[in-house]
Amino acid sequence: MTDRDPPPSLADVVPRDPRAEIVDRLYDVALDPIRLPDLLQVWEGRVAPLRAGPMDGMIALDDAEIEAHVKRATVFLDRFEATRPDGGYRSVLEDIPRSAAFVADGGPQVTACNRPARVALGLADGCPFDLLPFEPEDRALLRREIRRVAGGRAEKVVTLRIRSTRTGSPVILRLSRIEADVPLALVLSTELVWPEGFEKTVQEAFGLTAAEVEIVRGIALGHPVKEIAEARRRSAETVRTQLRSILAKTETHSQSELVRVVLGLMDLALIPTEGLAPLRPEVAAGGLEPRVPREIRTPEGRRLTWIEFGDPGGRPVLYLHLDYGLIRWPAPAERAARARGLRVIVPVRAGYGRSDLHPRGSDHIPAVTADYAAVLDHLGVSGTIALPLGADLRFAMSLATARPDLVRGIVGCACQLPLRTAAQYERMDKWQRFILANARYAPKVLPFLVQAGFSLARRLGKESFFSQVNGGSPADMETFARPEVRAAVLEGSDTCLTKKWSAHEAFTRECISSERDWSGIVRACPVPVVLLQGDQDPQTPMLTIRELMADFPQLEVRFLPRTGQLLFFAEWPQVLDAVEAMVGNS
Repeated sequence: MTDRDPPPSLADVVPRDPRAEIVDRLYDVALDPIRLPDLLQVWEGRVAPLRAGPMDGMIALDDAEIEAHVKRATVFLDRFEATRPDGGYRSVLEDIPRSAAFVADGGPQVTACNRPARVALGLADGCPFDLLPFEPEDRALLRREIRRVAGGRAEKVVTLRIRSTRTGSPVILRLSRIEADVPLALVLSTELVWPEGFEKTVQEAFGLTAAEVEIVRGIALGHPVKEIAEARRRSAETVRTQLRSILAKTETHSQSELVRVVLGLMDLALIPTEGLAPLRPEVAAGGLEPRVPREIRTPEGRRLTWIEFGDPGGRPVLYLHLDYGLIRWPAPAERAARARGLRVIVPVRAGYGRSDLHPRGSDHIPAVTADYAAVLDHLGVSGTIALPLGADLRFAMSLATARPDLVRGIVGCACQLPLRTAAQYERMDKWQRFILANARYAPKVLPFLVQAGFSLARRLGKESFFSQVNGGSPADMETFARPEVRAAVLEGSDTCLTKKWSAHEAFTRECISSERDWSGIVRACPVPVVLLQGDQDPQTPMLTIRELMADFPQLEVRFLPRTGQLLFFAEWPQVLDAVEAMVGNS
């Protein structure tokens, strides 16, 4: 017998709706962050990013059902080790040590299989497809679906239910496409598989009882309700009642949807987390001199770190490193700082590098402001020129207001001002809008999206990830192609992301803080401010800056041609000229 899905005996299969699409992509990302762009595409099309209520064909960002699934998906994303190498389909099979799995193109042979498939399904690499223990019509259906999935003509994941001629029991097959030189599909079987310890994972993710987990196990392995009831020595009606409770707790609408979610999460449980090969080495240091972080302890015991470069006895410049943790300058710029008599002080913000996070619930902008003041007070430095990037402008202005002795002027690069309209988000490139619109309108969803983004960056490598996120700005791509810039960005951002850890929690807090209304901080700033803005900024386009200039007439804004978010790295000589001019004028 052949069934596309387990029989929906307890709940009608509801038509696919926007929430189901979002939920599917959330779990896809939890399984493999490489699928984050797919989530972005569906999110852009199905979610009303700037409104609290649903619109035609869309759902609200604050949708409670989506938030519930985000929490569960985060459980599995936490377990994902994004540093595993891409080694083609054989490495994929090796990453599934206990589940019968094989790779095929829909032709007459099985391309390759893992050891469990040899035992459970009687397969071998290159063996005839007809050796699969299914009826001929079922094998024909499976081959057709493999060709559709491998060729990209079907959903990313297709689930089939086929009865085994070996055991007489149903087998659930999960088909997904493999990126390879030729069209291939991975076929993952539930035959005789329930990973060790998976009960606890399912229980934690969905808040199920131990008895409910056993029912989920039976359903996922393809057993009918009657068999599950007999094995548990319960009536079929009792099991049906428990299954209704399971569907409610998991917020799924049918057995087929429940199976799809559980199988996806089961894949994740089978991914090994030890003995992973390291990522390829990053680019060479690009002439950067080593900078050893120094540290102090705050009165409450938190560790704060910072680095310095330039002239130790020079005029102080407070550099604010952006939410990507870009604490290093291109080597020529660091040497120029020394030649110009500038002492550059770079405090590493809370949650980046070795600086400890603030306690949960802290008011972010005042807390960061206090940290900057603590480092400068420890060094006995005052009268700095603050040099913020992006939305770090709010910290520089807050510090200038709270401690006017510490900041005499501000020169900002590619700065973000507090946004006030939906259109200003819509003008951003999709990646920036994806994160920042959610930071403002769906902060409960944001931590998952940020963590997935960091995992994707680790998986792709920071170079490739940067190119994907900033590809909409030719100016930024041209700047990033310079070896000395690439070296500075990659080494500096180690405070944000390395092969072993990430500052995704700190990044999330930064994004949420940046999208709240801090226009009062801008208006209260008591020192002169010069903003150098790019004409190809994917996050804050020229039109947005021009609109906001009317709100803040005290700011001096200059647009630099052929620059984007990496304006400082592209035009650091002009930036340092502006810093020196600010020193002379203040």
